[in-house]
Amino acid sequence: MDLSKLKDVSFADYGEETVKNALISAYESVSGRTLATGDPVRLFLLSIAAIIIQQRFLIDQAGKMNLVAYAKGDYLDQLGAYLDVERIPATAAETTLQYTLSAVRPEAVVIPKGTKVTGAKKDVFFATENPLVIAPGSLSGTVDAQCTSVGLTGEGLPAGYLTEQVDPLPYVASVTNTTTTSGGADIETDDSYRERIREAPEKFSDAGSYGAYQFWAKSASADIMTVGVSSPTAGTVQLIPLLKGGQIPGENLRKRVLEICSAEKVRPLTDNVTCIAPTEVSYDIDATYKINTDDAAAITDIQAAVTKAVDDYITWQRSDLGRDIDPSKLYQLMVDAGAVKVQIAKPTLTALTDDQLAVSGKKTVTFGGLANG
Repeated sequence: MDLSKLKDVSFADYGEETVKNALISAYESVSGRTLATGDPVRLFLLSIAAIIIQQRFLIDQAGKMNLVAYAKGDYLDQLGAYLDVERIPATAAETTLQYTLSAVRPEAVVIPKGTKVTGAKKDVFFATENPLVIAPGSLSGTVDAQCTSVGLTGEGLPAGYLTEQVDPLPYVASVTNTTTTSGGADIETDDSYRERIREAPEKFSDAGSYGAYQFWAKSASADIMTVGVSSPTAGTVQLIPLLKGGQIPGENLRKRVLEICSAEKVRPLTDNVTCIAPTEVSYDIDATYKINTDDAAAITDIQAAVTKAVDDYITWQRSDLGRDIDPSKLYQLMVDAGAVKVQIAKPTLTALTDDQLAVSGKKTVTFGGLANG
């Protein structure tokens, strides 16, 4: 069910004119006299009406906080409790660190749990999640690490960013993150939480339904926007999570999704669950447009609007898995922004499969001058 298509409901009418007119009409009916505009009784009733309006508003809000489509904040959390769905708390970004020794040692070298590293800017810190033991005769080893701050603070740092040791260690020559940091997210928003509550009945399935896998995968992070679920071969379930804004989740977040969806009480016994990144399909944009002569005075604003329209198209294309590369959508957005005589050489219409994601490459948008009509 699409909550946005439900008809609006009201538990109390708090319209200002409705309340005022009803109050004055009731008094005039009981008293048998008409109140003039400046009548002291009328002014007194209007002051009472203000209080009634506030009360009716609170009554209406109290009623709506019992409905998933309207509830927010703590009220939404209370509704989530009915279906045992908790709001996803803020999570810390994760990555994999590689420690390299200055030379091979005859004894094991231990990197303690909680050892911190940072980048050159020293604006974010990561700590190892477990002890790392580099065996005798080995020069390096890898270990998972987590940002010391929850939220988006440590999100999206490229491989090779974390190279500064905060806690000096003997025999360690260097450290670096081998994967882009991922998995960091702020506390789940009401809209995201509301959608998961709506999908919650799917989790009661014990047959590995499409919706059940989607629900459990989304519970890994508040940043997961959608999840592709398929079965490429018998007994195999393939999950492809996609983050808000069309971002591809990193290896650590995919591992978390896999861990949750492989749990004994989630995965049917015969399912072999995998979690992969979508296959990126690159496309270029090569478009030319003109602006109507009658709109010449607004040429700067229209050019800015067309630029935004192209960016909106790029975001739209990568906002869902398997979304065909569709130049007609680009044409529509550019025309809506005020462009005329739009010519699109690239992209061309391209069908994508459910495991593919359209990602923009080279972008060339040319203003071709003014045109009549």
